[in-house]
Amino acid sequence: MASEKETIKITSDKYRLFLHEDQAAAEGTIQWRHGDAPSYESVNKLFEEGRTKVWPEGSLEETVQNAIKSWEMELSHKTRVKDFRTINPEKFKLFVNGRDGLSAEETLKVGSYNALLKSSMPNEFKYYKADEETFESSHNAFRSAFPRGFAWEVINVYTGPPIITYKFRHWGFFEGPFKGHAPTGNMVQFYGLGILKVDESLRAEDVEVYYDPTELFGELLKGPKISESNVEHH
Repeated sequence: MASEKETIKITSDKYRLFLHEDQAAAEGTIQWRHGDAPSYESVNKLFEEGRTKVWPEGSLEETVQNAIKSWEMELSHKTRVKDFRTINPEKFKLFVNGRDGLSAEETLKVGSYNALLKSSMPNEFKYYKADEETFESSHNAFRSAFPRGFAWEVINVYTGPPIITYKFRHWGFFEGPFKGHAPTGNMVQFYGLGILKVDESLRAEDVEVYYDPTELFGELLKGPKISESNVEHH
């Protein structure tokens, strides 16, 4: 689902398939958004300290969790769909809260945050105006709010491939400003459900995500508004 915080540094990663292999086997052939493969060291620490489930190695739950983390990594850091190894690019569609599906190219263009946070509400009632954000501005906004990262875990897996249904949890600590709101330092978390259709190679074809965005924004908007009156001048 939505993107996890990371610093750009070459490293292996036990939760994200293909990241280490791509670095070693395809050096120079993959177009990384920031020039090189990312490191998830910070958010992995947050994940390991805050997760509620530790799945057995090789279990269905661990496989699903790592597959979705790997897909998020590619979506956030690769600039060409042809470099993706976690999806079937010809069939892929992303559906969020019952809205029209986005193709692989459309999802890559707007970015994971904008794809997941798009709303059909009138502009004056929107917590977040995805149509006015770019890929970069959306990632910068949440990277600012969650400097330690925004971790993600699988809570349950109800059915296995080819139609995988699962429950997830997303969390982070609101320790940086968000859209003019000062940080509270509190943990922000929300839960959701996903339905993932995969092919025989476990590449995603359809991804459906259902969650309540007010669980996220209710906490982010609790921070007091940052105004000229409470900003120190030097």
